[in-house]
Amino acid sequence: MKNSWRLLLGCVAVLLTMLHGSAVQERRVVRISAERFSFTPSRIELAVGEQVDLVVTSDDTAHGMRIEGTDVDLTIPKRGPGEIRATVSFDKAGRYEFACSRMCGAGHNYMRGEIIVRESADPR
Repeated sequence: MKNSWRLLLGCVAVLLTMLHGSAVQERRVVRISAERFSFTPSRIELAVGEQVDLVVTSDDTAHGMRIEGTDVDLTIPKRGPGEIRATVSFDKAGRYEFACSRMCGAGHNYMRGEIIVRESADPR
């Protein structure tokens, strides 16, 4: 009976260690720069269900960033040390456009990008 308890406690310890390790795993961070009517990068590839932290900065004036199909609508502060963060995840494969949501000048309508969500992490 003692050996059964030891085996059970050992299994529980291994399981807890595995769960803790996966919970501590860091999300991928994608840094995006907004400047003069463009986002860099303007194309981001993700896998379905992958959680990604977007860190967005501006190299000139204040901009916005709205991602279709989500509730993400950020206001990006003017150039300098300020940044804005959002965590995104998509449960369906597809193409999701993002665009500047704050009038920023004559080329505002060209300030766009896309998030490509694939069934797996393999982009083939």
